[in-house]
Amino acid sequence: MTEPGSSSASHWPLRRDLFKAVGAAALGAAAAAPAAADAVRPTEKQKLDRLASNTYPIRWLFPRRSSRPSPTGDEMKKKYGTITLLDFPQFTRDTFPGVRHMDLWSSLFGDQEDDSMYEEQHVVYGGRERTIREFDPATDSGKKWLDKLGDRIASTGVRCHHISNNAPRGAADLDPEARKRCVETAKRWLDGAARIGAKSMRVNTGGPRIAPAATAETGYPRNEEIEQFFANAVSSFRQMAEYGESVGVKVTIENHWGLSANPMHIRIILDEVNHPYCEASPDFCNWEHKYMLYHGLSALTPYTHTTVHAKYWDRWDSVDIARCVEILHHGGFRGKIALEYEHGPWDGVEGAQRLMKDVLAAL
Repeated sequence: MTEPGSSSASHWPLRRDLFKAVGAAALGAAAAAPAAADAVRPTEKQKLDRLASNTYPIRWLFPRRSSRPSPTGDEMKKKYGTITLLDFPQFTRDTFPGVRHMDLWSSLFGDQEDDSMYEEQHVVYGGRERTIREFDPATDSGKKWLDKLGDRIASTGVRCHHISNNAPRGAADLDPEARKRCVETAKRWLDGAARIGAKSMRVNTGGPRIAPAATAETGYPRNEEIEQFFANAVSSFRQMAEYGESVGVKVTIENHWGLSANPMHIRIILDEVNHPYCEASPDFCNWEHKYMLYHGLSALTPYTHTTVHAKYWDRWDSVDIARCVEILHHGGFRGKIALEYEHGPWDGVEGAQRLMKDVLAAL
């Protein structure tokens, strides 16, 4: 196991060293930055090129065997009809005019009627074990389906930018077999992602849904329990990043429960992995408390280069989209902003369209 602070990717400069250099340069450039930004205003086309549609807000429209009854889903299907992922490139063109990039959720991949392209996984939710089906990009039928999606992508000109992936599980798990399965699953998905031209793919950190906390039976509080989860995550993500580099797809960590709920935890993993194909993909709202809404995003922006999730979620009293976009801009982010509406006064389509309007206004 690599010791903390060491690197297996010596060609990739440590981020903390880059921050020192960037920070020194920024002091001299700070006064000129606002004038330079005002001098070059992006065109509407350039702004639209920064956006990506997102399947998660409209997941109710997709046929899924595992779907539970939902009044929200029933209402949306009555209003918009049903679609499959093969329809989503055209749906993007029709519903989000000018948007030509997509963020696709892994649970919607494949033909639900063809069992040959799925594998069973045993997962634990709320302390109860469940068996679920996940798309397997390595099967012959799965590859053929991906090629069909690739054809739709080519014919519509709407590209897959990012895959928000839940299939690889257990990156930080204490069970070495679970970690091995996670990396193997991620590699198959990275091959699939490359097949349809994706630039990046999220993998969850795994481990406990709520990260272990420090204890203080005697003396100063210490959290030894969390250290093994960090070590496991670093090892898993390093393997995935190295494979991702070989196929040209970045592996990203989103603030998405467990270890990754805390932005400092994400920074630790990324600094320890220290690889150009492993970076952050922050979500505007997936935080444990309100003070993370903007401070958490700011902490992750230096590690974020490819994709983020813009979001409205009534979990919070308000979300200042303009402020979030400004944080990204001043942090140098020039990647894609996916429109992942979660929940609130609008349905999934309306919420994503509202996000589109507000993000465009902020760019």
